[in-house]
Amino acid sequence: MVFWSLFKESIVFALQALVSNKLRSILSLLGITIGIFAVIMVFTIVDSLEQNLRKSVQSLGDDVVFIEKWPWEGGGPGYPWWKYLNRPLPNYKELDYILENCDGAQSAAFNVAGNTTVKYQSSSIENVSVICASHQYDRVKNFEIAEGRYFTEIESASGRPVGVIGDVLAKALFPNQSPIGKTIKVRGAKVMVIGVFKKEGESILGGSPDTQVLIPVNYARSLIDINDDDLNPQILVRAKPGITNDELISELTGLMRSRRRLSPLEDPDFALNQTSIISNVFDDLFNVVGVAGWIIGGFSILVGGFGIANIMFVSVKERTNIIGIQKSLGARNYFILMQFLFESVFLSVIGGMFGLLIVYLLTLLVGDSVGMEITLTKSNVILGFTISILIGVVSGFVPAYGASQLDPVEAIRSS
Repeated sequence: MVFWSLFKESIVFALQALVSNKLRSILSLLGITIGIFAVIMVFTIVDSLEQNLRKSVQSLGDDVVFIEKWPWEGGGPGYPWWKYLNRPLPNYKELDYILENCDGAQSAAFNVAGNTTVKYQSSSIENVSVICASHQYDRVKNFEIAEGRYFTEIESASGRPVGVIGDVLAKALFPNQSPIGKTIKVRGAKVMVIGVFKKEGESILGGSPDTQVLIPVNYARSLIDINDDDLNPQILVRAKPGITNDELISELTGLMRSRRRLSPLEDPDFALNQTSIISNVFDDLFNVVGVAGWIIGGFSILVGGFGIANIMFVSVKERTNIIGIQKSLGARNYFILMQFLFESVFLSVIGGMFGLLIVYLLTLLVGDSVGMEITLTKSNVILGFTISILIGVVSGFVPAYGASQLDPVEAIRSS
């Protein structure tokens, strides 16, 4: 009962303070609003970006090892590119060797990728990503077929002119009709569409199947040089259930060194990449951005805290005689202290609510225009309210403590 009495009185006094001193209250609460907005907006963007990036990384496969010429780690100004420039490229024969000898591999595929123009009758789309892959590509990559089918093992082995296209391409080239069985031109060569990828949306890392054409690598041999360095040939190896990436990498290292006849003292002339390399880079980046967000919002919150303290000092001064009357009627010090603390917290939470409201409205307005989903999560809402409550307690404690220590006789005389 005491708690609810304090709570109700605090709300009444806080609302009276807001109404009677509108401009002062608005200016004071503006600091809290801006601070909460700055901190939560940064974390909302970072969390949304991280979620989209991890979704894109996950689409590459957490249990997939990429055998390539160039390592993913160590990029930047100090990247020793000259060490890797003359490395041999992964080739199709090495894929066969891995499939025959790698006990830890569930599946493996060879693929190259390049951009070209895709045509259907009078319609054409430029800079379409064409993936040329071996048969087990569907077992290594994470994608679904919405319409039609994937190519068969015979079609892959014999190099039939068949392909699977992305949802965006299908709608652009074949509006209001099914693309299955239609013939498109890729690099001037005819390819029959046998399937359409399920729509996945844009990927921040690129490589969304929505805008891709997938054809058998054995058919691509007649169109391109699959050993061209610019096409980034790679072998993708997926681990068996129960086999860790480290175990798979250890086995692949031995197989590749044996295949390329490297002596024990020679440096490897291949790179074994995995998605955890990308994730670690993003973790460091998000940590830095998170600290920057706290610094940016911290100054605004600090200013807002002083604003709340200012309101509370004025509120204590204006109600000094009321405090004296309450204490003369038996009100304990803690009652006066809690009354003003509740008021301070309530004012701070109001500022925080406005900050969160602005963030929420911006996520609705900006989300579609930036090409990625931006969501105000429950954890960030809780964080916003938590910061507001803490600022209210810290900012209001000194004025509230001063009010609780007033002498009742002197407080009554101050009127």
